[in-house]
Amino acid sequence: DMHVYCDETRPLLQGARLTSFELVNAGITTSVQCDNMAALLLKTGRVKIIFVGCDRVATNGDAANKIGTSGLAILARHYGVPFYVCAPSSTIDPKVETGEGIPIEMRDPEEIKSMWYRKDMVPEEVDASFNPAFDVTDHSLITGIITERGLCTAPYREAFQKLGLLSS
Repeated sequence: DMHVYCDETRPLLQGARLTSFELVNAGITTSVQCDNMAALLLKTGRVKIIFVGCDRVATNGDAANKIGTSGLAILARHYGVPFYVCAPSSTIDPKVETGEGIPIEMRDPEEIKSMWYRKDMVPEEVDASFNPAFDVTDHSLITGIITERGLCTAPYREAFQKLGLLSS
């Protein structure tokens, strides 16, 4: 039996609102937890494998996804849990060699303060100006990248080329 632990994905709660909805509609037993609970789930052995989505992939395998993905990959490495990125081949950008070339969208600071709650979450005087929507997970932390054409493992540039996702 499969049980999926779904991170809430703050501050817009895409995991709680969208991912969990899709999983439940697919008949998969799903729990939603706060993003910062992932370490405990990994430490206690409840999580055997991690799959994340991805918005953009550099040719070296660095992957940009919702903020917190890189931290989750670091935790997975620490606890010996395989970490896979699921990405349609259209997200592999042949013009971007490393994650350093992926621009990171900055979001409205108000999302951190009160966006999805009935009352303010932090005092008005708190500076919430740093609100990146994404982070980049280093390719060295990724077990594999799953595309519709197959599984790619490091070295990623060569793996992408073998599957016809990049020209030689």
